[in-house]
Order: sequence, then structure tokens, then C-alpha cells
Amino acid sequence: MQNIKRHLPTAASLLATLLYPLAIWLGHGRVEPRLLALLLVLAAASRLPALKLNRSSRWWLAGALLLAALAIWNNALLPLKLYPVLVNLGMLAVFGYSLHAPPSVIERMARLSDPALPAYAVAYTRRVTQVWCGFFVINGTLAMVTAVWASAAVWSLYNGVLAYVLMGCLFAGEYLVRIVVRRRHRRLERQPDGPHA
Repeated sequence: MQNIKRHLPTAASLLATLLYPLAIWLGHGRVEPRLLALLLVLAAASRLPALKLNRSSRWWLAGALLLAALAIWNNALLPLKLYPVLVNLGMLAVFGYSLHAPPSVIERMARLSDPALPAYAVAYTRRVTQVWCGFFVINGTLAMVTAVWASAAVWSLYNGVLAYVLMGCLFAGEYLVRIVVRRRHRRLERQPDGPHA
């Protein structure tokens, strides 16, 4: 029960993020943007429990509230559509910074299940972190393009569906590559002159 309570804020934040594009699309033309901005405030509020743990979340919260304030002030939809851009920028900042101040984000995650990572795995997790940085750049750019030049329906389709499909494909692809890399290194370790890292 305690474990469920601990993960409840994360689940609420994830749900708010997933439903946000759909809510904006359904509300477009029916509800004023200044009222839809309350959805962004709600999404930001769902992240409040993480603020104690993550300093970068404070910058993310400030950005989300700024977008909501712009939407309310101008009664405009565009600031609300820029929210996925903000999310990608935040993730890029976290992942990118971890490359300059190791361990990388992916290495930290990997060490949760295997604290004694071999040298090849550390190098691999760094490469995967770089790949995710590239993904956030591309995904953030597409989020910006759909926010500025596409209809609310196209924006919602990309940011509410296609972006998550692409993310799932990247997760699945990385998992398959990880299996191949792990097998190759285990094979090398079994050879007499193979590395013993």
C-alpha cells in the first residue's frame, strides 16, 4: 500500500501528460484558451511532488506556468500547444547535462538493476543517452512545427499519439540492440584472449 502511494503522484503526472493533447484538441473551438490553460496548470501541479527530488523540475514548472500565463493573458491557444516542446527541452537538458556530469541518465537507470556495470556497459549507456538526446531534439522540433503550422487535430495526433509510438519504437529498438551487445560481450569474455571487463 505504501508503494502504491509513493507511485501515485508519478502516475497522475503521466496520465495528465498523456491526456493533455487530447483535451486541448477536444476543447479547441469549444472552450476559450484561457480556460484550457487550467489544464496546463493541472499538468504542472501533478509534478509538484517531484520538485523535492529534482531541481530541474523547478525550471520545468516555471516554464509550464509561464505558458499558462501567456495563454490566459492573450487568450491564445499557441502557448498551450508549446507544452510538448517544453517537455522535450526539459528532457534534453537533463539527459544532455548528464553527459557532461556523469553518470549519464541511462547509466543511473541501469545501475538500479546492476550496480556493478562492466566498462562496455557504461560506454553503451552513454551512447544510448546520446541517442535519446537526438530523439528529444527531433521530437521537440516536430512538436514545434505542429504547434505553429499545423491544425489542432494534427498537433494532437502527433503529440498525443505518434510521439509516444516513436518513443515506444525507440525503447523496443534499444532493448533489442542491448541484447545483441550483451551476447557479443559474453561471447568475447568466454574466449581465452577475450576482454574481462
